[in-house]
Amino acid sequence: MAAVGMTPLLQTTLATNAGAAEASGATEASGATGSGRAGFALVRDGHAVDLFVDPTADLAVLRAAGDLQADVERVSGVRPSMRHTLPEKGTERGDGTERGKGAAGGKGAEGGKGALIVLVGTIGASPVIDRLIAAGRLDASGVTGRWEASVTQVVNRPLPGIERALVIAGSDRRGTVYALYDTSERIGVSPWSWWADVPVEHHDTVTVPHGPFKRYEPSVRYRGIFINDEQNLTTWSRRTQEPDKNIGPETYKKVFGLLLRLKANYLWPAMHPYSDFFNKYPENAELAHAYGIVVGSSHPEAMLRNGVHEWAPWAEAHRGPDGSLPVYDYTVNPEVIAGYWEARARQNAGYDSSWTLGMRGLHDSALETRYATTIPEKVAVMNRIISDQRRILSEAVGTAATPQIFIPYKEVLELYNAGVQVPEDVTLIWPDDNHGNMRQLPNAAEQRREGGNGIYYHISYWGAPKSYLWLDTTQLSKIWVELRRAYEHRVDRMWIINVGDVKSMENGLSFCMDMAWDVNRWGPDDVEEFMVEWAGRQFGRQFGRRYGQEIAAIRTEYYRLAAERRPEFIERGTFSLVHHGDESGRRTAAYRELLERAGRLGATLPGPYQDAYYELVQYPVHGAYLMHLKFDLADRNRLAIRQGRGAGANRYADLSGAAHDEEQEITARYNSRVAGGKWDGIVNPYPSQIPKAPGRPDVVRVAHQDTSGLGAAAEGNETGTERALSFSSYTRDWRFIDVFNTGFLPLDWSTAASHPWIRVSTAGGTLTDQTRVWVELDWKRVPEGRHDATVTLTGAGRTISVPLEVHHAGERARRRARGFVEAHGYVSLDAAHFDSRVARRGTDWGTVRGLGRRAAAVQAVPSTAPPAGVEPATRGAELTYRVVFASTGTFPVTFFRLPSLDQRGHRRIAFALDDGPVTVLSGQAVATGGRDDAWARNVTAGVERLTGTVTVTEPGEHVLRLLMIDAAVAVDQIVIDTGGLPGSYLAPPESYHPSYNPDPGAAAPRSPSGHTWM
Repeated sequence: MAAVGMTPLLQTTLATNAGAAEASGATEASGATGSGRAGFALVRDGHAVDLFVDPTADLAVLRAAGDLQADVERVSGVRPSMRHTLPEKGTERGDGTERGKGAAGGKGAEGGKGALIVLVGTIGASPVIDRLIAAGRLDASGVTGRWEASVTQVVNRPLPGIERALVIAGSDRRGTVYALYDTSERIGVSPWSWWADVPVEHHDTVTVPHGPFKRYEPSVRYRGIFINDEQNLTTWSRRTQEPDKNIGPETYKKVFGLLLRLKANYLWPAMHPYSDFFNKYPENAELAHAYGIVVGSSHPEAMLRNGVHEWAPWAEAHRGPDGSLPVYDYTVNPEVIAGYWEARARQNAGYDSSWTLGMRGLHDSALETRYATTIPEKVAVMNRIISDQRRILSEAVGTAATPQIFIPYKEVLELYNAGVQVPEDVTLIWPDDNHGNMRQLPNAAEQRREGGNGIYYHISYWGAPKSYLWLDTTQLSKIWVELRRAYEHRVDRMWIINVGDVKSMENGLSFCMDMAWDVNRWGPDDVEEFMVEWAGRQFGRQFGRRYGQEIAAIRTEYYRLAAERRPEFIERGTFSLVHHGDESGRRTAAYRELLERAGRLGATLPGPYQDAYYELVQYPVHGAYLMHLKFDLADRNRLAIRQGRGAGANRYADLSGAAHDEEQEITARYNSRVAGGKWDGIVNPYPSQIPKAPGRPDVVRVAHQDTSGLGAAAEGNETGTERALSFSSYTRDWRFIDVFNTGFLPLDWSTAASHPWIRVSTAGGTLTDQTRVWVELDWKRVPEGRHDATVTLTGAGRTISVPLEVHHAGERARRRARGFVEAHGYVSLDAAHFDSRVARRGTDWGTVRGLGRRAAAVQAVPSTAPPAGVEPATRGAELTYRVVFASTGTFPVTFFRLPSLDQRGHRRIAFALDDGPVTVLSGQAVATGGRDDAWARNVTAGVERLTGTVTVTEPGEHVLRLLMIDAAVAVDQIVIDTGGLPGSYLAPPESYHPSYNPDPGAAAPRSPSGHTWM
């Protein structure tokens, strides 16, 4: 078989922050590297090279070396021997060897070519590594003395009796650990091998490049996750890992291993009532320390205390003199609470811990201060709390009490902005609004803090206005925008990602951790390339390279549809059934096409990859589709009742229920059949104790009657046909007419058109329940000008006329149009489809692919730029759009802004038509946390509509100008209503443009006659 070990399909293993490290290309069976130097064969001809680790090495290094040993065996079937003493010159091996099938006679994988060895150690803690550096044999420049850095390099004749050694050396214990896992990934073991059942391809020869390969300091020092709202993880853990616990040491071993393979180093553990608190089992903290994982606690868990489980017994043991239970209020019981914190500080003093300062209420509730009612009083209380906590840490832990963090979350952010004094060496952790939008970022003074800054970011959330806990649905490009923006504001000390139950967040979590390691690796144009490479890691060399682009395209479209509306946010009546070619139906068709693509691709993958593919690709797409479909069908059921349909109304009710049942079936497959039932309970849209995804929607059925009757509803009308079907020679649309039976007995029906250039998809037939008729025009035969026409439906003794309005501007006008052309009473355009771009005063507009509801969005950059000021027409960066108007008047223009925030600033853009006056539009800048206010509506929809007006005095070509005021504002669509725009959730399809959208009608999905989403 071909050799493996090659430069992997992993961006971070080839990327550095300090500069490009040398990395060889893919090796062939001969072991030659792309650089021309011989690679290092870990396994060849049935023999594996020994691994040496100093016996005094850190436990984290010893354990990770054991994982590399196991990973080499998983790839090759040959287990290397583990040495803890170096071989003596002229002998086959030293003492302390764990002999496997490996190096025979000290020859290693090279057979008779001379002995090989893998030398693993930490600089400053490994004598053999330090000797190689001192002798100039190992290049550790840029690594020594750095944070979590490493070098992997082949060294010739490093020791007497050793011909060649693969040296894996870290600047500290985690640097060595990450270098070991780098090697595992380079030989084909995905970080998600266990957590997503990613198979390991077998290779008889396992070779790694010569190097040197350097991994410099990560962009972010502490990188990790918060396991939160974890009912499903708890259920799964109890069923499959530890029947006597609700997340305990065996589960955390799996979590720690995943974090290290993802190059993470930090954890906020599970903290809900249905989970066992982390310190309930002393092994948890001991294991974390041994793995090299720093354990902290979330914003309501000050000083590593889990208030959900631990406060009540502490309070019981510290009743007042009158027998009363102390409350968790520092204005009432400061001594009892301080003692509560001090006990944990002393218990965990010897571990690698992170200490959360400040205070909130128990279990994510607001701070309680009975005797401090005003904001200044509460600020004084918080300052006292922090001061007391710092004293406790100084006395109980000493200088090892780092890092210390302060998280201004929700009401605490208000107090911080009002004057809470956080010591300079404490890291400020800035939270997002729980929906992926950073609330505020550090100002210049905060950026200079000794303790630095961090973020707490959600890709899973329980709370107002809506929860999203089921699927990974945050666009990677959105994550890139917000995390990059944070980093540009010097938020580089700590990144914590809320991942819920861990499972289902595989793609998003990987991207967050990769960005945390090397924030410069991905730019605004190539986030999708991350998914290409990520797919390659999961589905092997052959299939990853062949299908990586398609898997990435599927995931990109999946995220785009979620950006329109997360599956968990679906509710009755969200999408229009009658406007814009059936808005909801178009979305259903997009989902169906996506599911079919996923199914076709999955059918080509070998059996060993089917479980991983189902977990990472198939199930998320299928689940999101069915969640939308069942509500789409339920909405059609209700509309059918209003329209007076008979059998068709019941058909929609049945189909909606069937979609919900299918959704439950695929979830049962995930939990009971995938990977042999390994994931029992891990995925559940409807957990019992936390917010659920939308369940089975209500439907209405009509009683059967032995009658029949002809009915119709034309596009643009909820009932009837009064609003004419609009046709334009620019857009060349298809329009639909729903033809239905008002009863249950079949009827014969037919269609007729008033003009020979009208085409209908069916001439008629026998109708039992309903069908959809599509109408288009033969534009070559349509005379120029405006025309009124009709399509007539006849059946069951009734005739129904459907009016058509036809506007034919002529082929010459269509060819000569240079911009977006008004039709149907509106102009709709994608903001990324601009005609020109003007940078001003160091600011510009950049395009971010995969961001927003369309293919891309535009963003005002750089994110650190000051506001453009009161003269955006001459100061702010500018985008221009050519628009061709047929109408004149004053018209609303709406900019679909992605809902970024700035609690200490503004979210503004400006616009103008031609050289007319500039209008400034202000968006929501503050996250209110409400359930039905502007912020809530924005994050639910994923956009904020900012509307002003333009005045068109003459028809023809005009220039719409979009002007920057505040940095990092992003816009994805612009719509001008010239009098015919119907209300809908999404923006209408993009208008005709000779370059960007030359044939709008061809892109519109059309259902065949009788399609279920009709």
